[in-house]
This record gives sequence, C-alpha cells and structure tokens, in this order.
Amino acid sequence: MSECKYRVAMMFAGDLGSRPTLKLEETRLGDIAKALRTVGLDVEAAVYADEVAEEVREQLLCVDGVLVWVDPVRKDGNRAKLDPLLRDVASHGVFVSSHPDLILKMGTKEVLYRTRHMSWGTDTRLYTTLAQFRRNLPQCLAEGNARVLKQYRGNGGIGVWKVEAVDPGVPTGRVRVRHALRGSQEFEEPLDEFVERCAQYFQGDGRVIDQVFQPRLTDGIVRCYQVRDRVAGFGEQLVNALYPAAPGAPPAAAPPPGRRLYYPPTRPDFQKLKNRLESEWVPEMCRVLSIDPAELPVIWDADFMYGPKNAAGEDTYVLCEINISSVYPFPDEALGPLAEETLRRLRERERGFKGASESL
Repeated sequence: MSECKYRVAMMFAGDLGSRPTLKLEETRLGDIAKALRTVGLDVEAAVYADEVAEEVREQLLCVDGVLVWVDPVRKDGNRAKLDPLLRDVASHGVFVSSHPDLILKMGTKEVLYRTRHMSWGTDTRLYTTLAQFRRNLPQCLAEGNARVLKQYRGNGGIGVWKVEAVDPGVPTGRVRVRHALRGSQEFEEPLDEFVERCAQYFQGDGRVIDQVFQPRLTDGIVRCYQVRDRVAGFGEQLVNALYPAAPGAPPAAAPPPGRRLYYPPTRPDFQKLKNRLESEWVPEMCRVLSIDPAELPVIWDADFMYGPKNAAGEDTYVLCEINISSVYPFPDEALGPLAEETLRRLRERERGFKGASESL
C-alpha cells in the first residue's frame, strides 16, 4: 500500500477523560476507520465536547477532511456550538461531511414539508410558531386522521408524537398521544396540555412538522443507506416506535421496537425502491432543495414507510425522515463505498486547490 497522503479525522461525542488514550479500533467506529485506512487514508479520532471546542477546531485545521458522527440532540447538549465550528473549518478548506448547511437543507424534519409534492410525499404541514400550532392543529385533528408531529431537529424518537382526537367532532377536547421515545406508552390528555407540552419545540428557530399517520406502519420501515447518490445497503425495522397495540388490546400491550436488520444493496424485493431512489427521488430532491448532487454526504440514510398500494397492487413508499448527522450502524457492504467516496472527495478537493492556484 502506498504511503498515506490524506489525513482524516473521525469526530464523535465522547468522554473527555478517554481522549488521551482513545484508540479508534476500540470504538464503535473501528470498522469504518479500518476501511478508510485500507484505501490509504491516515485516520485519527476527534472526540468532541463543547468544553474543548477550540482544541478540536485546532485539530481539524490540520487535517484534510473530517467525517462527523454527532447527534443533533444529546444528553450533554446539542450542536449549537459544533455547527459554527464545522462551518469555520470548512471555510479554511477542510472537507466536512456532512456540512451543517447541508444538514439544514435535507437533514431536518422540514425536508418532509419541502418535498411533500414529490411522489414520496404525503399530507404534510408545517407549524413555525406556537400560536400557529395552537390555532391550526385542532382544525387538522377535526379531519379525523391520526397525525405524527416531529420537532425540527432531533433523533432517537425525541420530540416525535402520534396524536389523534379522542372525538374528532370535538377536536379541542381530549387527545390520544404517544411519544416515539423508547419505552413510551399511549395516554390521553386535554389538547391544551399537549400543546403546552410541545411549546419547547418552538424555541429559537424551532418548528414542528406534521405528517398524516400511515396505517401500514405495521408493515415496517425500510432504511436506505446512501453513499452520496447510490444505495449502499438496507435496514429493515419490522416493529417500530409508534407500532400500535392490536385492535381491542390496551395501549400498554403495544410491542416495544424491535432490532433493525441489515441487508446488502442487492436484496431482491427492495430493488424497485433502490432504482426509484437513485434515478428519480434523489435527483428531484436535489433540484427542490438546491443541492449539488456532488456535495451529498459521504454516508446518509432515508427512512421509508409503506404507503397505500397502487392500482396494480404494488407497494408505494412515503418518506419518514432523512438522517445525516450520525449515521451508524449500517450494513458492512457500505464500508468499502464509504471509504472510496471519502478518498474521491479528498482528491477532488486537492484538484480544486490546484486549479485555483493555476488560475491566479
């Protein structure tokens, strides 16, 4: 193998006490580090915490690229300090995957609203203020359908709620709600109390995205793992966070979420979804969101629920969310493409610098 040419930092939130002795091979990202080294990259850990942000910034200014695995919502905070840091190092020529500005375009729940007219879309609404939410949600519930409300930025089911009116004829009365956070159970409360419960999601630039509930959620959710614009593997979760209890059973009887199962990109029954995502939906999404396809993340994923079957009896799919901030784990088949794409992006970055220098 040729001598390493590019230095890549793998950033993740971690225990500050472990920083001096941490070995990437002993972390959950060890296999990714191995794949990156296999294509000739020099890889190092960048353990992030807000308290050491300046120290991490100095580290990143000395590498060619950084791959980031930091959730938008964590027990120890959020990305309010990290995102400006990443924008800063990117402005100095460091390749950042995924760039915070790209996350704002496609990695928040608002992507569901902005792409609602695509064929992966469904009845989706956007509430940008608490006053609008308080005014319009009862009108929505009066239509009689359960809704799924999602905070603007989140992960792990935090701030995702299924809600429906106990009596659609009285939509301002009591509602039946369930949080998607693991371990939550369905309960009832007055609509006013639920609205106040959601007030926190409107702080700062917060907002709430509202999708109609998909009855085929019991058929599972399919996750497509993407390396730039190509599917590199699949995940399937048959029992998910908002899986309902059986008809007539008490809410507490709803099964807990199951494991996500991983498959290669060649799984036969997902090929129509794969082809449609690669040939139609990703290019259309890039046009709608004004994204250069060449700047798509090195690794990201799109979750799909099953929509109603079409006239031919075939499955349709509804976008549930797009994840960019911290995509892991994923199928082993994605490791090689991820490493090759990282190397390709670093080479393109270098060619861009050379071209700029020659034009001066």
